Parts: sequence; structure tokens; C-alpha cells
Amino acid sequence: MITGIDHIVVVVPQLEPAKSSYTRLGFTVVAGGSHPAYGSRNALVAFADRSYIELIAFENPALKHPWAEKLTTGGGLIDFCLRTSDLRADVQAFRGAGIDISDPTPLTRTRPDGYLLKWVLAIPARDCGIVPFLIEDETPRDERVPRQSEHRNGVLAIAALTVALDSLDRIGAFYSRVLTAEPNRIDRPDLEASGLSFSVGSSALELVASNRDQGPVADWIRSRGSSPFAARFKSASATPFALEPSLTAGAQFSIG
Repeated sequence: MITGIDHIVVVVPQLEPAKSSYTRLGFTVVAGGSHPAYGSRNALVAFADRSYIELIAFENPALKHPWAEKLTTGGGLIDFCLRTSDLRADVQAFRGAGIDISDPTPLTRTRPDGYLLKWVLAIPARDCGIVPFLIEDETPRDERVPRQSEHRNGVLAIAALTVALDSLDRIGAFYSRVLTAEPNRIDRPDLEASGLSFSVGSSALELVASNRDQGPVADWIRSRGSSPFAARFKSASATPFALEPSLTAGAQFSIG
């Protein structure tokens, strides 16, 4: 059973400058550790709802990874993960809804203090970034997600993740089936787009397609294809504001 957004993924050219930039934005950034299988290191920004941002950099170009390749088209927000209480059942649900997804595969990360984290992933063979990968923990999740979740900027949770699509039909039908829920229709005049919104745990997952040949979503699709577009974070602040993309490694993030 899908229980919520586990984390969103931001790929960066170098980890230390990204950590410094996110700290300047008022986030508490915690060193994550290394992934031996991928030749990567990460840092995490955890929230009170136990979701988080993963900042990830690849230090060994010989170990090919689809996320590293996203740096050639701008990097930034490139994927997301949903957590599940029954990974094998959800893998079957994805396949039943027409998505080719891997069998559950064990992975690890070694924290800076030497603690070895273990979890199991299932990753779509195609549609990465518009169809999530799935995670189920083997070691306690509280060990994988940092406990430091208070931020100077007041962020509490992921309020909404927006995914830009060239067409809503196929992916919209997939989410309706695997989340066993009818979406709400949404209109996004700021993006010159409209689409569907699903509740995923305490967050919203928004699928949007452009209403015109020009506009923010249409331009995004032309340059990057169907992919994660933006995220909005919940905070105590009543005044929404956008974060500076030069400090978010190109991710379109807003607070409020």
C-alpha cells in the first residue's frame, strides 16, 4: 500500500556547493552518505512529516546512472519516490496498470557515522520521473531519514509535487488505478495548464499538461520532456514565495 511521498530527488554537479546553497535558503542539510553501487554521495533535507529532499552528486562517471545523465539537460528536480508498506503488492499493482517496473532490489547507503542502511527498491524501466520508484525499508526508516527536521525558513512538509506531462491520458489513468482514487480536476492559469491532483499521504501529486503551444509547461516539455516540474513546501508562513533557482540547483521550489 502506498503511504506517501518518501522523498524527491535533486541531482547536482557537486554536493558541497549544493549543501551550502540550501543552507543559505534556510534549510537544515544533513550529510547522507555514499552509495557504493552508484558512485554517488548525498545529503538530505528532512521535514516534520518525515518526507525529505535528496541532494545527490555522482563522483564516478564510469558508473552510469540515469540521474547523472539528467545533468546534461539542466539537472535539478528529476525524480521522486513513494514509500510503501507492501512493496511486492505495489509492484504487482504497477504492472497490472501497465507499468514495466523492476523486481524489488536491495540497496544500501553507508552514513558518515558508519551505520549501514538497507532498503529495497523497485524502479520503473521507462517513464522515470513521471512514474515514481518505490521503497521499503529493511533497517528502521528513522535511521534513513534524518531526525533534524526544523528549518530556519519554517518548512514543515512537501505540500505538492507537480509533474509536467505531454498528455494526461495514460499516466493519469495509471495513477487513478494504483492509488485507487479519483483525482480532483485542477486549473493552473499561472502555468497555462490544467490537470489532475491526487492525494498521496499528506501531500498532493499534481499532473499537468499545457493548454497552449506556448507557456511554462509547454516550454518545459519541449526542452526536458515529461518530467517533474516543481514542488511546493508547506510552512507556517502565510505569504508564498519562490526560492531562487540559482540556489536550488535549478529546481523550481516555492514555500507557502
